[in-house]
Amino acid sequence: MKAVVQRVTRASVTVGGEQISAIGRGICVLLGISLEDTQKELEHMVRKILNLRVFEDESGKHWSKSVMDKQYEVLCVSQFTLQCVLKGNKPDFHLAMPAEQAESFYKGFLEQLRKAYRPELIKGDELHLDHPCVPFAEKAMATHSSTLAWKIPWTEEPDGKFGAYMQVHIQNDGPVTIELESPAPGAAASDPKQLSKLEKQQQRKEKTRAKGPSESSKERSAPRKEDRSASSGAEGDVSSEREP
Repeated sequence: MKAVVQRVTRASVTVGGEQISAIGRGICVLLGISLEDTQKELEHMVRKILNLRVFEDESGKHWSKSVMDKQYEVLCVSQFTLQCVLKGNKPDFHLAMPAEQAESFYKGFLEQLRKAYRPELIKGDELHLDHPCVPFAEKAMATHSSTLAWKIPWTEEPDGKFGAYMQVHIQNDGPVTIELESPAPGAAASDPKQLSKLEKQQQRKEKTRAKGPSESSKERSAPRKEDRSASSGAEGDVSSEREP
């Protein structure tokens, strides 16, 4: 799962000239869901987004407060193009989760955000979900001004017709833009620090389960017995020599 988080003074989503969602000060999250994403990646991204420190504190210190600390708003926008893979110069979106799966996954993401924060401060483009089968390269347009407007293909529900546009208006504050990506499956296994941590945990479990003395303690005790035997034998030899 990938996300682009922008600190904003305001942001909104419009469809056909009608505004369907808007926030004031806070963050705008463009979310790209991949085929491999699970509940684990969802929860990871929710934690990162809500705890990302992109705001200043009361004394003016930068990078000190999260959107939750400041009680600001969050606008989420589904963005399959974040899962783009270029084939030459042509975007390919085969890594993006298909619409029928992504819809419920995206709604679950918004629900998780609302459970972790204040529901009324979480906004989303819940009217629809965009999908890779729309010819993005031909329809996407961008205009740059004080407010950045991205025209993105969208699916009109319930009949699933393509062709309309969703516009996301983002007034970036700073500008501040942070890219987030959930760990790939199996990433922990390839991380040396994580490996060391897992090994230590396993060693502690093994010690707890062990009921008898460890092999190392047996080995350490063995030489002591031999030493005592050798010592007593030596004393016997000495005493015999003292006898007349």
